[in-house]
Amino acid sequence: MDAISRLLRPRSVAVIGASTDAGKTAGRPVAYLRKHGFGGDIYPVNPRVDAIDGLRCYPNVASLPAVPDVAIVLLGAERAHIAVRELAARGTAAAIVLASGYSETGEAGARRQAQLIEAAGGMRILGPNTIGLVNLTDGIVLSASGALEMDRFPVGNIGVVSQSGGILGALLSRAAARGIGLSKLVSTSNEVDLDLSDFIDRLADDPATRVIALYVEGVRNPEKFRAAALKAARNGKPVVAFKVGRSEAGAKAAVSHTGALAGADRMYDALFQQVGVIRAQTFADLLDIPAALATGRVLRGNRVAILTSTGGAGTLVSDSLGVSGFETPPPDAPTAARLRALRTGDHAALDRNPIDVTLAGLQPELLRGAIQALLDSPGYDALVIIVGSSGVAMPELMAGAIADCLHTSDKPVVAYISPHAPEAAALLTQRGVPAFAAAESVAAALDGMLRAARWNAPTAVPASRAGVDITDLPAGSLDEAQAKQLFARFGVPCVREIVVATPEEAQRAARELGPRVVLKVLSGEITHKSDVGGVAVNLTPEDIGTRLSAMATEVKARTGVSPQRFLVQEMVAGGTELILGMHRDPLGTAILLGMGGVTAELLKDTTMCLLPPQGGLAREDALALARRLKTWPLLDGFRGRPQADVEALVSAIVAFSQMASQMGERLVEAEINPLFVLPAGRGVRAADGVAVLRA
Repeated sequence: MDAISRLLRPRSVAVIGASTDAGKTAGRPVAYLRKHGFGGDIYPVNPRVDAIDGLRCYPNVASLPAVPDVAIVLLGAERAHIAVRELAARGTAAAIVLASGYSETGEAGARRQAQLIEAAGGMRILGPNTIGLVNLTDGIVLSASGALEMDRFPVGNIGVVSQSGGILGALLSRAAARGIGLSKLVSTSNEVDLDLSDFIDRLADDPATRVIALYVEGVRNPEKFRAAALKAARNGKPVVAFKVGRSEAGAKAAVSHTGALAGADRMYDALFQQVGVIRAQTFADLLDIPAALATGRVLRGNRVAILTSTGGAGTLVSDSLGVSGFETPPPDAPTAARLRALRTGDHAALDRNPIDVTLAGLQPELLRGAIQALLDSPGYDALVIIVGSSGVAMPELMAGAIADCLHTSDKPVVAYISPHAPEAAALLTQRGVPAFAAAESVAAALDGMLRAARWNAPTAVPASRAGVDITDLPAGSLDEAQAKQLFARFGVPCVREIVVATPEEAQRAARELGPRVVLKVLSGEITHKSDVGGVAVNLTPEDIGTRLSAMATEVKARTGVSPQRFLVQEMVAGGTELILGMHRDPLGTAILLGMGGVTAELLKDTTMCLLPPQGGLAREDALALARRLKTWPLLDGFRGRPQADVEALVSAIVAFSQMASQMGERLVEAEINPLFVLPAGRGVRAADGVAVLRA
């Protein structure tokens, strides 16, 4: 077995710094190993005592009777590296270091962390600042978390990897209370060695794990993470991640907690989208979505049947589903006929959705018949069953009736428990029907299932354009004309324009490009020209000369820069203005597309897509980028508008992405705003541009 396998399934465990007091943190690992049935050898190490809980205690690592597969190091940060060095010298596969006081505390802690890494040599390290790991599949507890005080946990097929030890305990206890079975739980914390990606990769191969849940503060190695997540996707193991740090305060807290890398939060959206990771929007979703995915059922569409005996709860669920983009159509005629044949009573409402039936006395045959009719209906892709007070009174009967129907269909079936009844919810979940206490959780779970079903692996990417010469371009901020010349080299169409220096040259250019033109100040020092009076539109050859002189005076007064050159451009009309840019981040390079023009920052309708490791975006990825805009309908003929030239837009996005890929780190910043998307057949035009190049 390799080191990670031995870490997850050790045959022997040394506990360095073990305490005789099981109530203390240092006393818990031995107590938990024994309590939860570890069948291997346990070697407590403490020079001050002879035995712990009936086990012989050893004074030091050198005196251990055999080389342990794994060691739990309970010493403080000042001494942990000594034990780590001794364990590595004996050939231990992996050490779990619980101590805090490393890189998360500042410069002195970072030096201790470097010392720990050096001491480990080739031995693998989990932590430091970790709470350890729990292998529920095999009953192996390598942790000091107080959440392990409970006697038993529901074992299931959801693996959890968390960069926070405390969160690991929170998830374990919450899952146990809700009847959600877990397989493996790992706290990676400071990740001096083993990180999120190592365990995603391992859980992707774990036959006991069907879904992987992540609590993420930051991804330290984006390429490694990408490879592991794609492996999980290929193996049919959905990955659900809750990423903290969406606010500035949260990002700072995440960094200070474990020294995690702070990438822009929207870049994480792009990374997760690229590799098929489902992002949980709330902490509750981190259990709700995996609980639904763990059933192995596939949601193939967004039409949901709601079966209820309580109208108010049915409305709650229907409303939440509608907000999340789901449809709740009424039953088709054959399905309605089957429901009426069940003799549900005078108060049943069978021609609408929610389907409200009177489950008087909770008749199991009536319930089975209604469930079966809805699962058989071609008009529904999933079924939500609302459990009211009568169902909670007899949860076994309700759970049994629902479970009896599950084998007849592979459609998702979930439950909403209307009263507060955690025991009933846990019972249903254990029977294969994920049960939720909030209507919003029902919607989030189904949305996660739909995203998992609809994600497609990244398309093979075309090679970047070869032979685009950029050696003549200067370093620093290019002026607008230079920036657009760069874009044009890679195949992005630009407006016709002429560089001028005098009013007379501007008049000649306007006659050539007119009848109406745009005048702009041309300077690499001025990025936002509109803000300083450096843009004038709808000018004629007769008035452009006067306007140029006035513009020069105004720009100098507002910026201190005396403009020497100007740009005369053709006027572009009848198009939709977009912004197309690139953004570099520790996570990678992203292409940004959004509603453009002067309102770009106001509307903030933008979407991002990470570049693949090599090459630019494929056409289908570029199209998907555009379709994710809220204002996509403006390009797609909204309310009689002419259809935009989407094919030309896609070509421009691909060309721009190839530029970003080929230029790599030399391209610091690039943006086209606006990019005019003209009506179908007329193409696109870059009307303004920014580019900053590294030497």
